[in-house]
Amino acid sequence: MTLQQAQEKVKKYGQEQVLRYFDELTGTEQQELLDQIEATDMSLMEACKHQEELAKRGEISPLAAMELDEIEANKESFQKTGLEAIRAGKVAALLLAGGMGTRLGSDNPKGMYNVGITRELYIFECLINNMLDVVKLAGTWFHLFIMTSDKNHEATTSFLKEKEYFGYNAEYIHFFKQEMAAATDYEGKILLEAKNKLSTSPNGNGGWFISLQKNGLLDLVHEAGIEWFNVFAVDNVLQRIADPVFVGATIEKQCVVGAKVVRKVAKDEKVGAMCLEDGRPSIVEYYDMTPELMDAVNEKGEPAYNFGVILNYLFRVPELEKMMSSLPLHIVEKKIPYLNEQGELVKPEAPNGYKYENLVLDMIHQLDSCLPFEVVREREFAPIKNKTGVDSVESARELLKKNGVLL
Repeated sequence: MTLQQAQEKVKKYGQEQVLRYFDELTGTEQQELLDQIEATDMSLMEACKHQEELAKRGEISPLAAMELDEIEANKESFQKTGLEAIRAGKVAALLLAGGMGTRLGSDNPKGMYNVGITRELYIFECLINNMLDVVKLAGTWFHLFIMTSDKNHEATTSFLKEKEYFGYNAEYIHFFKQEMAAATDYEGKILLEAKNKLSTSPNGNGGWFISLQKNGLLDLVHEAGIEWFNVFAVDNVLQRIADPVFVGATIEKQCVVGAKVVRKVAKDEKVGAMCLEDGRPSIVEYYDMTPELMDAVNEKGEPAYNFGVILNYLFRVPELEKMMSSLPLHIVEKKIPYLNEQGELVKPEAPNGYKYENLVLDMIHQLDSCLPFEVVREREFAPIKNKTGVDSVESARELLKKNGVLL
């Protein structure tokens, strides 16, 4: 992109301020800024003017889950169907691994955190070990896509290569970076974090398929005949990935998305709950749970919104391709470091602008059918959010021990 082309683009969207320091930059810095302007979708900033409409939720009603007793009664059939799909190469795993271990006291990518006590046992290793169980059962490898971020791509790829992918077949592993979205002030003006750099943030946990496509991996998906993506987050060390029973249940129930869920330990537990929104599958986040929703009961007299999502989903690829251009945008208020008019970096102590994200709940809400699939909490839910306390390294270690994992 030339300077003239950049000037035309920023003028079109009223973002001329991003070129404010252009003449002060070196040739290399100028090119970096021009490249970033070219890659940035500035039309997103228009959403700032319509954020009240974007934030509106529809009518929330319960969505029943497939519970453990039904799963156990049909386990043989579900597993057979799931294994057939895996052996046919129709199932791939996709790991959301863009985060850092900052809250755990680490400067490394979160997946590099060592949860071992008497030996090294990394979060990445735990997840790959769980996938290797399925590889052995199915007698075949399945593709693993790993989404990194600008911050951790080099460290992640180098670490996994050094560790020889913990025994996973490197030919089936594919890395790609998450797309970034510009951050703005309250008027929708893009902020600068340096004189040659727009302020950006990852495009949300629902931005993975768009990022996959923009990184040129959709051709591989088609060539390999992949029809399903099991998408999962990096921080749950017990989760089962490409679980044949889960895959088979979703296929047999003719749903286009499956969601692993656990029974909530309390009605106000801080996990999103599966629901219907205006009659379509969705997730009601814990901060949107009203007292009425918390107290609602189903025909069994049990809490109606009793199943929390664990960020482990199975999506059908054709439906993902249809929704790429129609995914809603979320505007999130955040504290965003920025350059002031004097060119000085300011780190605000209170929210000062917006970040723009796509969320998984919107992907699910775009689809016609969803199977909430219950898993045993103690066997599949050991999230690591903090160093100590609830959902921490400590609690995950205890659960790993209970599941026979040597630490």
